[in-house]
Amino acid sequence: MQIDARGITCPKPVIMTLQALKELPAGEALEVLVDDETALGNLTRLASEKGCALTVTEADDHTVMTLVPEGAVEVASAEEEAAAICDPPATVPSVFAFGSSSMGQGDPELGHILVKGLIYALSQQDQVPSCCLFFNDGARLTCEGSDTVEDIRTLEERGCRILTCGTCLDFHHLREKLAVGGVTNLYEIAQILSAQPGVVTV
Repeated sequence: MQIDARGITCPKPVIMTLQALKELPAGEALEVLVDDETALGNLTRLASEKGCALTVTEADDHTVMTLVPEGAVEVASAEEEAAAICDPPATVPSVFAFGSSSMGQGDPELGHILVKGLIYALSQQDQVPSCCLFFNDGARLTCEGSDTVEDIRTLEERGCRILTCGTCLDFHHLREKLAVGGVTNLYEIAQILSAQPGVVTV
């Protein structure tokens, strides 16, 4: 069986493919012709979710996607399933907890280079973390004189909450030098860490 989905934008190619898979005789392959990168990505996701072996072949001006189901494909509602495939759930928001001004064990200078690089990389991601917590020696990263302040400010401007432990700022005599974000306490830190499923400790 073959479907020509060239010149058609999603979700239509996904709907057409789901409907065809539902009617496909056992043991047969389904060829789908597409010329759109979005459709290619969505149909690749569909093949994975439906347990289909997938072969992709490039033609002159289009792509041939061959799907071979392992068994009968159940489709309750092609439109609803296509909507879910074409608009996957957003990534779970993440929290990065910086408990040190360096990253990893070993040479402190190298560790700081690494943590600076990590913060820069986070600021350039398509989706930034929902929150960055800075405590203990990590409180230095958000203060005047730190070479990480500008990248942390970029994170904040893109919607990431920046919170630094007030007790830690006071201990290091840095409260007046806080350059980016707000001040928090251990109660709020505990709430944030407990509420988020994706916490990365640096």
